[in-house]
Amino acid sequence: MNRRRCAAAAIALVCALSVSALQVQAMAAPAPPGVTASSPDPTAPGMAASVTRPGPDAMAPAAPVTPNAPYAGRGSLEKVREEIDSLYLQAGAATDAYNLAEEQSAKQSAEIVGLAKAVVAGQAKIADLRNMAGAQAREQYRNGGLPPGAQLLLSDNPQLFLDGVNRVQQSQQATKGLLAELTRTQEDLERYTRDAGTNWKKLEANRVKQAAAKKKINERIAAAKKLESQLAKDELAGLHQLEEDFAYRAQAAWLGSGVLKEINRDASASGRKAVSFATAQIGKPYVWGAEGPRSYDCSGLTSQAWAAAGIPIPRTSQEQWRQLPHIAIKDMRPGDLIIYHGDASHVGMYVGDGVIVHAPRPGRNVTLTGAGTMRILGVVRPDS
Repeated sequence: MNRRRCAAAAIALVCALSVSALQVQAMAAPAPPGVTASSPDPTAPGMAASVTRPGPDAMAPAAPVTPNAPYAGRGSLEKVREEIDSLYLQAGAATDAYNLAEEQSAKQSAEIVGLAKAVVAGQAKIADLRNMAGAQAREQYRNGGLPPGAQLLLSDNPQLFLDGVNRVQQSQQATKGLLAELTRTQEDLERYTRDAGTNWKKLEANRVKQAAAKKKINERIAAAKKLESQLAKDELAGLHQLEEDFAYRAQAAWLGSGVLKEINRDASASGRKAVSFATAQIGKPYVWGAEGPRSYDCSGLTSQAWAAAGIPIPRTSQEQWRQLPHIAIKDMRPGDLIIYHGDASHVGMYVGDGVIVHAPRPGRNVTLTGAGTMRILGVVRPDS
């Protein structure tokens, strides 16, 4: 009876299962001023996008900005920019945690469903085995309660005795096999029930993680938007110029290191397909947790691009960094993924000529930008 209750509980928890299809996000930086990208030709070998690098004069801001101009008692526009960047980075890290919890929840849900089906099948098998055992018992009862061996010993027909010995041995083996199979099936049923309960606990823990990450994401995004909303029109323009200047200086420093002198490898066939998919999404909005087709977050874009190329990769930027083969920057080729920030909370796809395609952050669209505009953690290759 206890086993029946456990099995019923396992089936009931599957009936209660409803994993929310929640959403996710990750962050990035704006495109550098003075850098323009032509529409990439994803079918061309080698570089998938061409970039016109800025001349020396492009280092100057498009409009004069006073980085230390006071703003609402917060010190300066530069500090506001840093604060907003920090909020979006925190939201990006929370997004990856949310994405991972969602991915794990989906896996555990599928495992619970599979275990519940195994429980149902096990119950049916036990019922069949018990019916077979009952049939044997009823047959014994019809024979006067004597086992077949005893009946043969009492027989005065030697031929009947000899003919029945083999059948008795077969019957005994079948009975032992029946009992052994019944025992194994009961043990399997108990294990399925325990595993279903364990997975249910993990599922609930991941739901808690998802809820906490979602709350953090929304809080950080709301705080960043609030900061921007408090700026006057000219201050907002100055903030955007500071963002562009910061990104441009970072890209110029990266290019100035001579890194592109060694990066001259052609894309693989699958890499060209991934680049073609990713660049076709340019202009679509960033939405955290989105995997297309109308919107994307950073890892949603890269994972879907490589799925379109026939190579499934992990959903989150952190798992892409953890699971995919790492390569040196000098060996980078179009289609490779550049992972950003110390916590691997952002990812973009290299398309050639020092440029990536990525989904930046809330309020921005999928775009091309300099690969060096953010701090590079490393590079991974899905089709290594």
